Amino acid sequence: MTQDELKQAVAKAAADYVAAEVPANSILGVGTGSTANFFIDELAKIKSRIAATVASSEASRKRLLDHGIKVVDLNDVERMPVYVDGADEITPQLAMLKGGGGALTREKIVAAVADTFICVCDQSKLVERMGKFPLPVEVIPMARAQVARELAKLGGQPKLREGFTTDNGNVILDVHGLSIADPAAFETKLNQIVGIVTNGLFACRPADLLLLATPEGVRAMRG
Repeated sequence: MTQDELKQAVAKAAADYVAAEVPANSILGVGTGSTANFFIDELAKIKSRIAATVASSEASRKRLLDHGIKVVDLNDVERMPVYVDGADEITPQLAMLKGGGGALTREKIVAAVADTFICVCDQSKLVERMGKFPLPVEVIPMARAQVARELAKLGGQPKLREGFTTDNGNVILDVHGLSIADPAAFETKLNQIVGIVTNGLFACRPADLLLLATPEGVRAMRG
């Protein structure tokens, strides 16, 4: 199976989960990225069961609207049973590294509201230790150089994501050369650096369920 076929398979599994397990007329959180795009396409087939969605990026918002799926502001949502999103890396404990698409801050906010976070990805994203994929860090523009120096002190090699601005008007430093043994502790440490909006570690609030696409089928894993 190609990687796209794996992504399509896990996206369908997530939509099947929504159809079977999530009450009708619920509001769903929808993530960002290539696998999330496949999920949005699958969601369109069951949109009559969905009251509305909350999108974690402008790109996802547009794709949802193009399918005729209602999108609402998170501030108007009191409860959201499920948030579905992909990951760039995920451990067997379901801690994730996210943000390759640059939407990490909004993704983290939407995930915080959801009762259940479902991660959808293919088996290439499952790792014992995170850090091979560069860690995205969203930074206030005026703090870019200072934050880069602090990240270097922690053993990383930060590199500005050229020509990219987040939906929040900030920049991203992609941190190379890390080997993250304790994701929750490292996430917390990064949050203390002044100028960082958020970082791409989702370990303090990990996924609740991983739907993992393999050539043999989609596996369901819980932390």
